[in-house]
Amino acid sequence: MKPINSLLSASMLLAFSTQALATLENQPLEFKDVFDFRYAQDTVLSENGQFLSFSAQPYRGDSNGHVYDLTTNQLIAQVPRGVKPQINQSATWVTFTQKPSLLAQETASKEDKKQLPTQLVLINTQTKQQQTFDNVVDYQLSDDGTWLAYREKTDDKSKPTSSTNDKDDKVGISPDKKDKAYELVIINLNNNNLQRIKRVGQYSLSPTGLGLLFNQLSDDGSNNRISFVELSNSQQHILFDEPGITLSQAAWHPDGQLVAFYQGNYVNEDARRRHYQLTLWDAKNNSTKQITNPEQWFSAKTASLKWSEHGERLYFENRPVLDAKEKQLKYKDDASLTDFETIRAQRGLKIWHNNDSEIKTREVKSWEETNKHRHYQAVYHLNGERIAQLSDTRTPNIELNTEAEFLLVNNDQPYLEQIMYKGFYRDYYAVQVSTGAKHFIIKESPFSPSLSPTGQHAAFFKNQHVWLKALDSQKETVLTKAIRDAIFADDKHDYPEPQPGYGFAGWQLDGSVVYVYSKYDIWAFDVNTQQATRLTQGRETHTQYRVVQLDDNKLGFAHNEQLLLEAHNLKNKQTHVATLALDTGKLTTVLHGKARFDLVKKAKHGDKIIFTKQSYHQFPDYWQTDTQFSQPQKITDLNPQMSQFAWGQKPELVQYKGYNGEDLQGVLIKPANYKEGDKVPVVIYFYRYMSQRMYDFPKMELNHRPNFPMFTSNGYALFLPDIRFEIGYPGRSSTQTMINAAQKLIDIGVADPNKIGLQGHSWAGYQSAFMVTQTDMFKAVVSGAPVSNMTSAYSGIRLKSGLARQFQYESGQSRIGKTLIEAPELYIENSPVFFADKVNTPILLMFGDEDGAVPWQEGIQYYLALRRYNKDAIFLQYEGEPHHLKQFPNQLDFSIRMMEYFDHHLKGKPAANWIKQGEAYTAE
Repeated sequence: MKPINSLLSASMLLAFSTQALATLENQPLEFKDVFDFRYAQDTVLSENGQFLSFSAQPYRGDSNGHVYDLTTNQLIAQVPRGVKPQINQSATWVTFTQKPSLLAQETASKEDKKQLPTQLVLINTQTKQQQTFDNVVDYQLSDDGTWLAYREKTDDKSKPTSSTNDKDDKVGISPDKKDKAYELVIINLNNNNLQRIKRVGQYSLSPTGLGLLFNQLSDDGSNNRISFVELSNSQQHILFDEPGITLSQAAWHPDGQLVAFYQGNYVNEDARRRHYQLTLWDAKNNSTKQITNPEQWFSAKTASLKWSEHGERLYFENRPVLDAKEKQLKYKDDASLTDFETIRAQRGLKIWHNNDSEIKTREVKSWEETNKHRHYQAVYHLNGERIAQLSDTRTPNIELNTEAEFLLVNNDQPYLEQIMYKGFYRDYYAVQVSTGAKHFIIKESPFSPSLSPTGQHAAFFKNQHVWLKALDSQKETVLTKAIRDAIFADDKHDYPEPQPGYGFAGWQLDGSVVYVYSKYDIWAFDVNTQQATRLTQGRETHTQYRVVQLDDNKLGFAHNEQLLLEAHNLKNKQTHVATLALDTGKLTTVLHGKARFDLVKKAKHGDKIIFTKQSYHQFPDYWQTDTQFSQPQKITDLNPQMSQFAWGQKPELVQYKGYNGEDLQGVLIKPANYKEGDKVPVVIYFYRYMSQRMYDFPKMELNHRPNFPMFTSNGYALFLPDIRFEIGYPGRSSTQTMINAAQKLIDIGVADPNKIGLQGHSWAGYQSAFMVTQTDMFKAVVSGAPVSNMTSAYSGIRLKSGLARQFQYESGQSRIGKTLIEAPELYIENSPVFFADKVNTPILLMFGDEDGAVPWQEGIQYYLALRRYNKDAIFLQYEGEPHHLKQFPNQLDFSIRMMEYFDHHLKGKPAANWIKQGEAYTAE
């Protein structure tokens, strides 16, 4: 019997161990568990496709730099606290900036935090050895990996200063406040030979390692200079030597011999009006050429520089000459104290005038963020030694592609006033890079057109159709009018504004074909015959095909190119990746399954593609494959701890009806321990369309929204429904849709009808705040940043953008479609505050008191109305926070309170003290 007993004991022990292991591996998530989840940031793929690098950043904690060798699929290096990786062109080195620890940052004072040291970590991809350089301000690495240059913080004064603190009596020429000088260190990485140059401001290392251009700033500015150091022999050559001279930016030609830079002079203390001379210097021939701006134009300090890929064009910026700065009157003697003009000069005043194109708040924002230092795009053609002005005051906005022969420019200035109520409109033109000549495309359009690579045609969307325009003749043709079996206007668009199209996939390189998206498919239109060819067959399977573009500088497609496509099934929400051969029309599915696939990067000069695969239970780790998608391999495993937690059941699609009988879908995620027939508490999180998240991995963070696994691993079902709106009646239409969705959960036997809660923020915050005025179906609501009174909100300002809020109601998200004067009854009918007496549902309101999107007074209005009628309402005011909580303590605090609130009202747990009695204000 002993052997049998032993066997039984072993079996029981094994069963117990398995059960214990299962229990151990399926723990409910706690808030602290969220801190450890890591995401890849600042991902870099070497140009040859051999090395992948990124910073693995936990939600709360220190990041960790990773380097992978993709030939062996192995992690070859890690850098504690490593961020912002770079890989040089030859892939011989990977660099990381090593920032201070989170503890050091959190315990330092605001002033001390600025002085915390950062290091540079250099990893040799062949030997795997690491080198660390201390107190690095910034750095540059040559393309061939031979030379490293960096500026180093030392005990010397980092900013040149004058010999006196009295500005009026100062000696010398001081640099601008933010222009600091540090010691420059240049290292030959082959032999570790080192050279130091003191007091360097701007510098630029030749990509080929020929030399380094730099600007030295002396204490009093008298010995400022722009110099060049030959890296082969460490010899320095002074190019420009004059008091106050400075360098704002430099850009080396791709061949590493010619360098372009702006030189200015601190003698003019007004940095905004200081002229910076664009200069070309040939390092091998020691020849200098100054590029002269057009008359009455100049380049200022913030002007940018960029070479085309092969160096035939230099893109620079300029602006019209500014009027002289007005002299500011200040008190200087007894007489000035009673002088009207001097006194009034100290006033604080902004004049709001009806003829202003923008209201003052928007004008101030536009000035400070855009117009104060606005430059316009120009190009210098190296071979012809000529300048073409590409954008100007009449067409100020440009989409720059340094390789294109024609560019899209636009002008929004005539429509600045109507932004406040109608939306964003622009006039569009094509500009020829060689000459600067412009061709008109379309006037007052809310949608950006697509320009052919040859500049002969443009395509645009108007009146629910795609149009083609020949720019020379200005002849317009409707391309899609005769196509009856495809939808080209977004049929999900439920706003009181023009219906947008589905967009453009691109052009054939020779400009002969434009590729256009319908709801499901990709269409090719011959620009000469206007004949249409459907390249995919997505309509039949409800699959939406879209081109994935991994090269930002790509101008168009070759006639025999193989395109990468993302396919999304609008019915079952699965995604897959396909390839499309343009010459044969062959469509091949290369990645598929019950998951979501995303293409991330493609090697510039290698047969390597990086992609992610994710689902609710699968973190989007990196995978690698070749361009034929043969033998994909998983690279990373960033969050192995996932296996320890009860995560929730597999998401399911639930069908229900919208307010108007339309078929809609939502994603239902049952709790981890769910058993068939259980009726469980449900939290509904929503905004607009949510069912497309069926295969999304949930974001592991704590903020204004529920952390999905936090709820599904702790006994809740989570539901993400699609919501549709009726123009003029967003409140009642979304309420009816939500009632239908919630009732469906009850009907299928999942939701306990007495335990359904809502959580929404911003637009969904408004919806949830309104819904409880119309129905008692929901037992608790957490509403973040809701508009509660559309009459007051309509006449308010979005402080972050400076825009009047009128456009949001007349043509935007709030979908009223009429002015307050035209339809005051609609504004009242859709405002929760006017029906606060009808609310019987406990509601938790949350606002940041520096919300730049929704005035936080909207929350106060609703709270006061609810309070007046003795409703169960609590208001959380987070100090110093914008529309979405940014400060970690507040994010964590709100997440905990949200869970406590739902636990009490949906699970019956004892109420936390703040729910029962609030928290009294005290201050020491």
